[in-house]
Amino acid sequence: MDLRKVEEIVNDSKGGIVEKKDAILLSSSVTTLKNSEDSNDDDDDDTTTTDTTPPVDSATALQLFLDHIPISSIPAGIFHNSPSTTVLVVRTHTCIKDGIRRLYENNVSGALIDHDTTSQPDEADPTTTNFTTSFSSANPYIGFITFSNMFLWSLQEFQKHQRGTKIDHAKGLKKIKPQGFFSLLDKLSVVSQAKIGELATSFLWNPVFPVKPDQSLFHVLLLLSKHRLSVVPVTESFSSKVVGYVTEHSVNHILLKSSGLEWFDSIADKPLSDFRFQHSDQFFSIYNDESIAQAFHILWNNKVCAIAVVDRQTEKLIGCVRVGDIHHLLDDDRIFSEREDTSVDQFIHTDHKRRDPDKQQEEEEELGALISIGTLALNNRFEHRMDLPVTNTERDTLKQAMNNLAEKKSNFSFLVDECGRVKGMITLRDILMEFAPPCMDSRIDGGSFFDMALKESGCTIKDGTMVHLK
Repeated sequence: MDLRKVEEIVNDSKGGIVEKKDAILLSSSVTTLKNSEDSNDDDDDDTTTTDTTPPVDSATALQLFLDHIPISSIPAGIFHNSPSTTVLVVRTHTCIKDGIRRLYENNVSGALIDHDTTSQPDEADPTTTNFTTSFSSANPYIGFITFSNMFLWSLQEFQKHQRGTKIDHAKGLKKIKPQGFFSLLDKLSVVSQAKIGELATSFLWNPVFPVKPDQSLFHVLLLLSKHRLSVVPVTESFSSKVVGYVTEHSVNHILLKSSGLEWFDSIADKPLSDFRFQHSDQFFSIYNDESIAQAFHILWNNKVCAIAVVDRQTEKLIGCVRVGDIHHLLDDDRIFSEREDTSVDQFIHTDHKRRDPDKQQEEEEELGALISIGTLALNNRFEHRMDLPVTNTERDTLKQAMNNLAEKKSNFSFLVDECGRVKGMITLRDILMEFAPPCMDSRIDGGSFFDMALKESGCTIKDGTMVHLK
């Protein structure tokens, strides 16, 4: 089947990815049957024919197919938020304490950043005076901020403050127990009153590229794979109102529905050892008897989504600590105040003790897997336990890894050997990049105001790609 035929089928077929895939498979079956009949006829006539149709490149055919799957055809539960999760928006002049508290209380892991152009001159945020009101109303959001970035930044600032004060004073702070995160923020106004706008210079904002429901799944795939986005906001067709997000989880879930198509399977059925994932052999780990303070320090310094927890005696993988697990430090003031003295081993089993397996299974059956995929819940009850890390071996196929991550609701998997020792780590982004070849044009142009927002964040657009200037 040539590309022209593929495009004709996906254009004519209605529905989403499943219906279009079925139309492709049906057409392929009919074509195969017809060719078989023609071959038999040729044998009877004692004549031979040569098929001169060039083979279709699998990657190109799959890209064409995905480029005809509109976001609007994705089930609502995939990219719309669950009833318990809302689309939050914070202002550049919002202080860190209020930002963290708002996301925590609403159980949301990230929020859109909106530059407040309605403020009076005397109320304007001095950290964002370089912004102008020329920003298009079609896209009022200038960034995306995560709970983990704000929290980890605050922890680092705490440490800087303690190093810069007298030893006796630092000891005095440590003796106050229980000393929760917010109570410590109250004592350090230089941290708590810092503005979210100021974090742009530390490159702690994520870029925002909203999409409309009529744009394609392949367009979202390109954005996620090329520009290191954490989420892609979905806005209403004729307004800038965000109705939900497309996440890496949701794209992985939809891609798996392509299973059965030759173009998809020719890529996804290869073993992981055949791929050359970027930095897959680079991972960060911590021994189980080290402190959780050190674990979060590693997460911050290396800007990774998770680190492996390794048993000091056996060197085997026994757990993981993820940036999403930070909320436990706010759930229990004792854990936060004793973070220097609490071992990683104790921490990863705390999560297990708090869960009610029967209740969790009941909730998951009631809500279904689809709802949890596209939400940005901070405390996600469907997320895999810290003491049961997601793993794969290099013998597993790419499709097996994708299914593993989808079932476990994880955005990463550790690659382990036959003895359970960690050899690497792959992320959902690594996987998505295999379906978005670099030959495709994914250039972006944010417009005049967006250019200003990028400069404020220490970035620019060069050759259609976001570049960090620092």
